[in-house]
Amino acid sequence: MESIKENIEKANRQAFESMINTRPVLVDIVEARKAISFLNKDYHLTHAGPPLSWERARGPMKGAIIGAILFEGWADNEHQAVKLAERGEIVLEPNHHHSAVGPMAGVISPSMKVYVVSDGELRSYSNINEGLGKVLRYGAYSKEVLDRLRFLNTEFAAALTAAVHECVKETGGIDLRNLIAQALHMGDECHNRNVASTSLFLREIAPYIARTSDSETARKVFATIGSNVLFFLNMAMAACKLMTTKAHNIKYSTIVTTISRNGTDIGIRVSGLGDEWFTAPAPVPKGLYFPGFSETDSNPDLGDSTITETAGLGAFAMAASPAVVKFVGGDVKSAIEITNRMSKICHGKNTFFTIPYLEFDGTPTGIDIRKVLRLGIPPVADTGIAHKTAGIGQIGAGIVEIPIEPFKQALRRYGEKYGLS
Repeated sequence: MESIKENIEKANRQAFESMINTRPVLVDIVEARKAISFLNKDYHLTHAGPPLSWERARGPMKGAIIGAILFEGWADNEHQAVKLAERGEIVLEPNHHHSAVGPMAGVISPSMKVYVVSDGELRSYSNINEGLGKVLRYGAYSKEVLDRLRFLNTEFAAALTAAVHECVKETGGIDLRNLIAQALHMGDECHNRNVASTSLFLREIAPYIARTSDSETARKVFATIGSNVLFFLNMAMAACKLMTTKAHNIKYSTIVTTISRNGTDIGIRVSGLGDEWFTAPAPVPKGLYFPGFSETDSNPDLGDSTITETAGLGAFAMAASPAVVKFVGGDVKSAIEITNRMSKICHGKNTFFTIPYLEFDGTPTGIDIRKVLRLGIPPVADTGIAHKTAGIGQIGAGIVEIPIEPFKQALRRYGEKYGLS
C-alpha cells in the first residue's frame, strides 16, 4: 500500500507532466456568449480573480464593470450602470470558473470576442488585448476607450477571425506552445513583455490576413497588432490556462493550478483540492510609476495574468527577459535571481520553455504548496499597476509577492481532506 508521501509525489508528477505536455493551439475566435454558457444571458459578466461582489470591488474593477455595461448597451450612462450594479442586477462570476482568463480587471461581457485555445480535448478562452494605458481592463470607460473596444470586437475581430479560420483549414491552427518557446529565446517572458511573441504571431497570421481581407482592412489589422506590444498576452494567458487545467483535480496533488487577483483579494487553487479558493487581501505591487503617480495612487493587485507564473512563465521566466526589468523595476541580476529562487518552490522545469542565458535550462514550473511553506519562499509575479480610482487606468508596472496566507489555508485544508490533521 502506498504511503501518503508516495501518493503525493506520484500525483505531482502527473500534474506536472500534464501541464508541460499540453499543446495549446489557437483554433477560433467567437462571441463570448457562444463559448461561455454563463454569458448566454444579459447582465452577466465574468471577471478576474476569486469570487467578488460589486460591494467589495475596488475602483478599477468597478470601472471595468461600468465600462462593460455601457459597451453592451445595458445602460446609457455611468449613473445608470452603477445603479444596475448596486441593485444586484449584474451577475458576476470569476473567469476561472468558466475556463477563461482576462488581464487586470479581466471583465468579459457576452458580445466581446474571445480566443478559443484547444489541445483537441479541452478549451480555454481569453478576450482581445486593448493595449497599454487608459483601457477597460485598468478600469477606464471613457468614450475613446469604448470606441476602441467596439472596433476591436467588430471590424478587427471579424478580419482576424477569418484569418484564423483560414489558418486552421491549412495547418490546424497556431501552435501557441511553440510560439511561446521561440519568444522566450527572443527576450520575452510572456507576461509583461510580449514584444517577440506579438511579432511572431503577426508573422504567422499575416499571410492569412492578406488572403482573407481587402487591402484597407488588412492595413488596419496589421497596424492594430503592430502597435500593441502586449497583443499576444491574452493568447499566452489562454494557453497557460489550458496547461494548468490539464493539471487540475488530480487527487493528492499539492501543485498550484490557479493564482489570481481581483483588486480586493488574491486567491489560489490547488490541484488536489478541486475548485476551492484560498484567499488573502491583495497586496500593492512595488514598481515603477508613470510620471505624476506614486504608490499612494495604486490599487491592490488584480488580474488573471498570474496564470502565466502558475504555468512557469512571467516572473518565473524573468531570466529569459532581462529587458522586462526596465518596465517593472529591478536589474538583470535580480531577474536571474528571481527565476533561480522560484525553481526552489516548483516541482520541476519545463522542457519546452527554456532559457538560453541559463544554458537552456527549463523554466520553473509547478508551484508546490509544501515547498512554499517549508522554505518560506512566496511566489512572485510581474504585473501592471492600476490607479485606485475608476476611470484613470494604468499608472505603472512592477513586481508583487503572493502572500503566504492562502498557502497556509490550502495546506490546512489538504490535511483535513486527506486525513492528515
